[in-house]
Amino acid sequence: QVQLVESGGGLVRPGGSLRLSCAASGRTFSSYAMGWFRQAPGKEREFVAAINWNGGSTYYAESVKGRFTISRDNAKNTVYLQMNSLKAEDTAVYYCAGKIDSGGRYYRSRMWYDYWGQGTQVTVSS
Repeated sequence: QVQLVESGGGLVRPGGSLRLSCAASGRTFSSYAMGWFRQAPGKEREFVAAINWNGGSTYYAESVKGRFTISRDNAKNTVYLQMNSLKAEDTAVYYCAGKIDSGGRYYRSRMWYDYWGQGTQVTVSS
């Protein structure tokens, strides 16, 4: 089992940048595929980015492609989401999620994930 704790959210102006971190407990972090999702008020939780166990494969939602980068450091049990060129529509609570998988896959659907963090608020506003 793994516990996930997000950090790094906050208020940023349009065009600015933030880096979110998700720290995982436990010694088997490298066995997990990881993902980032977000949920804006009144909307469903949506996929943002995913990464496989060793960082060799990543996938992004079209809305963030070219602006966001997902990465991981297995030695630090941490997955990151670098967010650049932020827009007002990126405002949401951002969640990291984990699923046991050492087979090289990443997952785009929230239904696959077994573990979730508590979320961190990102607000993009002038």
